[in-house]
Amino acid sequence: MTDLGLDAVDQDDEQQLDAAGPADFDAFFAEESATRPRQYLTLYGRSYQLPESLPLLFTLQMERVQNSDSADDVRKMLATLFGCDVLDTWADHGMTDRQLGVVLIYSAANIRTPGSCTMARAAELYAQQEAGKAAAPNRAARRTAAKKKGKKGRSSGGRS
Repeated sequence: MTDLGLDAVDQDDEQQLDAAGPADFDAFFAEESATRPRQYLTLYGRSYQLPESLPLLFTLQMERVQNSDSADDVRKMLATLFGCDVLDTWADHGMTDRQLGVVLIYSAANIRTPGSCTMARAAELYAQQEAGKAAAPNRAARRTAAKKKGKKGRSSGGRS
């Protein structure tokens, strides 16, 4: 069997596929999208409808934003879920980095499975994520600690 399981397609299926013409993913995805439930959220008096699945651009931007301190990168990422200028709108309303993190966790979970994550649970997950980040020292701190240990007298390994 191949990786895609194509050997499972029998000759009758192949004949039907040939008769149907080229695969129309535009129509398939549009039909599929129309039947998937969507989650709504309200923030600063505005209602947002989350997409039926995580956009590829959002996923790619998330990777980029993790290593970036550019507001433009965050703007682009948020625009794929909530529309243009939301970062500025939310910042003007005093949104904190914690609040942004909670909104993103809530949104990502409820895009994947609508209704699966409450705001309180998203806040818990954010707190756990932040606690995990704080628990592990960064590379510079580990190097400094290693240098301090190295300055003490080194043992030859023998007993005295």
